[in-house]
Amino acid sequence: MSNEILYLLLPDYAAHEVVYLSQAVASDEYALKEHPKYVNKVLAPTLSPVKSIGGFHTLPDYSFASMPDDYAALVLIGGFGWKTAIADEVVPIVRQAIEKGKIVGAICNGASFMAKHGFLNSVKHTGNGPEQLMLWGDKNYTNTDGYVHAQAVSDKNIVTANGSATLEFARELLLMLENDTPERIEMYYRFNKQGFYPI
Repeated sequence: MSNEILYLLLPDYAAHEVVYLSQAVASDEYALKEHPKYVNKVLAPTLSPVKSIGGFHTLPDYSFASMPDDYAALVLIGGFGWKTAIADEVVPIVRQAIEKGKIVGAICNGASFMAKHGFLNSVKHTGNGPEQLMLWGDKNYTNTDGYVHAQAVSDKNIVTANGSATLEFARELLLMLENDTPERIEMYYRFNKQGFYPI
């Protein structure tokens, strides 16, 4: 369905990086939304449960072989799996998403993966530091001038973030998806960033 957000999880994914975005999509401050604008779905290499860094096991909705052609956004969640051979299978998925003009989000090592395969060479972006992107990307990463020292960056249809920027990543994607009004998205961000008792 065109309103599905696909969260791409590889083995040993960083579960905390998906929480704020998926929560805002599925619920408001009162309860689960009766008619959410988007639906959260998990995409993984196979339909077998995917283990997070913390040991949780998540059951995918789609495998790489069964994923839909149409969806609202593809979100690469960070973790240690991006350093393994299975990540190479993601390259055509991301390439096709970009070619179709889909929204693509990549956080932490997901952003490093994007640099490794040249997907950040024509957009402003961020990640776990320019040094890591250069290390991962080697000759395929040619856009060091496009690196922005910020928690999260949106440019064209691509959102990138470093591993400490879960909330900022969520905010940028929620805005790009027009999940709610900018004012309510900012309120959600500030509440979760500052808590009940701001310092």
